[in-house]
Amino acid sequence: MPGTHRVSAASSVAFTVVVTVLTVAGALVMLAVLALSGAPGSVVLATLLAAVPVGPLVAAYLWLDRYEPEPRALLAAGLLWGGFVATAAALVLQGLGGLVGGFSDRDSLEIVAPVTEEACKGLFLLLLLWWRRAELDGVLDGIVYAGMVGIGFAFTENILYLVAAYNGTDGTGPGGTEAVTATFVVRCLISPFAHPLFTTFIGIGVGLAVSSRTARSRVLWPLAGYGCAVLAHAVWNAATAEGLGHFLTAYVVLMTPALITVVSFAVWSRSAERRMLQAALTDAAARGLVPATDIGWVVDLAARRRSRAYARQRGGRDAERAMRDYQQAAIELGFLHYRYLRGTPPPDYAARGQQFLQRIDGLRPSIAFPGQVVPTR
Repeated sequence: MPGTHRVSAASSVAFTVVVTVLTVAGALVMLAVLALSGAPGSVVLATLLAAVPVGPLVAAYLWLDRYEPEPRALLAAGLLWGGFVATAAALVLQGLGGLVGGFSDRDSLEIVAPVTEEACKGLFLLLLLWWRRAELDGVLDGIVYAGMVGIGFAFTENILYLVAAYNGTDGTGPGGTEAVTATFVVRCLISPFAHPLFTTFIGIGVGLAVSSRTARSRVLWPLAGYGCAVLAHAVWNAATAEGLGHFLTAYVVLMTPALITVVSFAVWSRSAERRMLQAALTDAAARGLVPATDIGWVVDLAARRRSRAYARQRGGRDAERAMRDYQQAAIELGFLHYRYLRGTPPPDYAARGQQFLQRIDGLRPSIAFPGQVVPTR
């Protein structure tokens, strides 16, 4: 289906161009804001402190994304979008809200900020849904991309808060080391998950939209996710504005249970992906598309690691790369075949399926799993 390939390629280029242009523009805005926010020394200190939770948070989302790892370039794009585009757009929209809409500081914190920030963060997921839908296989993918955007947003926002605390321009005190330490503890150690958690609701909605059978559901699920993100964000901001007591109450009574629920759901989704892939690839094997003997080596994560180590031992890095590519193609086929079985195949289902089968057929003769001497089909 050559037409499908052209549309897909054009969509990929459009996505890349739009995201790149907006990221560069957002970066220029945020760099200007940071340059004007304080002395270079305070900005550097704030940047180093804001970076502390980034690594563990990214690692947690990458751990979820192990069955069918998303393209690293797209994950990085999500981080950059959150760090530059979403933050810059939110600042502009909130500034306009104060000037044109006459919103008070309290209104801006509790209403304008949740509405604008979640919209700006969620736009990245909508662009993926629109132009790079092939990269979204379900809820877990939505959660991972949403988490990356939220991490990037929190990183840049934390820099601004830390600089303001250090310089004494946040309205809470004279500033200095004590003020920046308190802000660091609250924002970077106690609640670094806040923005990723809010945007995760949008990711869940987008993930559900991908596998929805009706056009109405494909619209309503992202809207519902956005509504939940705004509500959670608004409740959190309202609690933080009331002082330490209300903050701790909201943290224990609302945020912690919400975090536990979302994390549990994400872990369950990862386990569900294994069951789904097992069923889909078993059906594909029954149709003669993949060898049934390979399914366990593709679906089980521990078996995947053993098979890659075995390939490296037998044939070096090239053999390991071939094994990794084969497993990835089989996983991609499994996700695609599952959507076919559910009755929700993407428009380019046939073309993409043919690509995966060609990769599988081309790689299979050159690999062997542990215990196999001659690859069989």
